[in-house]
Amino acid sequence: MKKVKSKESLEKSVKIELNKIRPAIQADGGDIEFVSMKSGVVKVRLKGACATCPLSEHTLKMFVEQRLKEEARGIKKVEQVT
Repeated sequence: MKKVKSKESLEKSVKIELNKIRPAIQADGGDIEFVSMKSGVVKVRLKGACATCPLSEHTLKMFVEQRLKEEARGIKKVEQVT
């Protein structure tokens, strides 16, 4: 099990992971942007086709959130902001 990181280190890990998954989101005509992080809750903004897609919540929960929880220990959830 990975050790819980400092806030700065955790935020850096989140940004790295978002950059790794960005090409998959861009392949569908969208993009994802890190907005903020507080108490293990990551806020992101979906852009392009993903911003208005009816499946965006599914993408956030089943793809982005799951990936961040696996790779950046300490993440509780991912929320979309507009």
